[in-house]
Amino acid sequence: MADAIDRFMEEIEPYLIEQRRKRHRYPEIGFAEYVTTYELSVQLAGTEWALYFGTDLLKSDERMGVPDDQFLEQQERRALDYGVPGEFMQRMKGGHTGLAAVLDTGRPGPNFAYRFDIDALPIDEDATSQHVPAELAFRSQVPGMMHACGHDGHAAIGLGLARYLASEKDNLRGTYTILFQPAEEGGRGAKAIVEKGWLNHTDYFLSGHVGIHDLPSGTVAAATSRFLASSKLNATFTGKSAHSGLEPNAGRNALLAGASAALHLHGIARHKDGATRVNVGTFQAGTGRNIVADQALMEIETRGETNALDEYMQENALRILKASAAMHGVELEVEHMGRAVSADADLEFAKTVERACATSQLNIVPHLPIGASEDVTYMMERVRKQGGQATFMIFASPMPAGHHHPRFDYEEQALSAGLETLIRTTNHLLKEDGKHERVAD
Repeated sequence: MADAIDRFMEEIEPYLIEQRRKRHRYPEIGFAEYVTTYELSVQLAGTEWALYFGTDLLKSDERMGVPDDQFLEQQERRALDYGVPGEFMQRMKGGHTGLAAVLDTGRPGPNFAYRFDIDALPIDEDATSQHVPAELAFRSQVPGMMHACGHDGHAAIGLGLARYLASEKDNLRGTYTILFQPAEEGGRGAKAIVEKGWLNHTDYFLSGHVGIHDLPSGTVAAATSRFLASSKLNATFTGKSAHSGLEPNAGRNALLAGASAALHLHGIARHKDGATRVNVGTFQAGTGRNIVADQALMEIETRGETNALDEYMQENALRILKASAAMHGVELEVEHMGRAVSADADLEFAKTVERACATSQLNIVPHLPIGASEDVTYMMERVRKQGGQATFMIFASPMPAGHHHPRFDYEEQALSAGLETLIRTTNHLLKEDGKHERVAD
């Protein structure tokens, strides 16, 4: 016999799909999610939720890797043309995107927080008929941008959760905060929310990710085993241009400095204490075949199984960058664009998720490896330092291509699985927390 949650899930599924596809059609990259933020607020306007955005959500100087003013102004004009009201845009100006929604029941109880990232990637989406978003006409309408990591679905799950919690407000205790986070890609947005104080009094923190593992929809990992720490660096080499035939000796070749660095970065010795990674993701240099290149830009990332291992990779990366610049007589500027710390989900919390979903049709597995980095770890660590519990789940799905690929997609049943898991876990925690009388400060 179906319970109330089963009935709610049956009713909400079309809404989840609709919202996922709407987000997918209009992707926006980190700190430029102007339309996304506004449309999320529209979905929650006039409900039980109090909304916070702009500098009410983010500590401005804690943002990392904010796009340049020219790009942001271009995206702000695009959002205004789309129909975002000028007053709303003014509060987001300069890359202050994202949204917090708070439901206060007015009754003593635990503080719950949930995080859903909302940014897309700078990828041109596949347009062939074999790609489901193209076949069903919800492919990206923004050239050069695509939801290639499932954040469109995360936003939809967050909206579905907001509807459920609002409908159950009279049966709930405590406070519920839903964080729609900007700029997860590159590890740039979470720290600004954490440092604003949004997780300072959280008892239970839940988040998760669609996809990751190519398993049947309905499979949910109650926890992830280890997030890699990661650092994102931009390296700019500045040399001196010259005529490559007439006086090559007068030039200082930034392209060669960058090329030398790229080769040697990938030669950093891996560490005995755990997994380490390095990647030169982009390399742009030179203006013509007969010109000694005076500029080169590289986008680099390092990763480590622990914070110390990532620091090891980063220290060696900086050593190689400096040596390559010196070898070719060019100047070097390194900018830190993002960071994520290492973390594990709480295994005891994972057991709670398993118990909460024991009577459902979901296939709950104790944990699955994440194999990547996520700045949600800043949030998890802040919650733990304050004495709370945190987990990060995986809502698995078959995938025709991997994450960050032009043909990335997932089965939309994974959205329902993710939402149902969050709902059942919240209800279970609330019952277990019956003696909890703490009220948010």
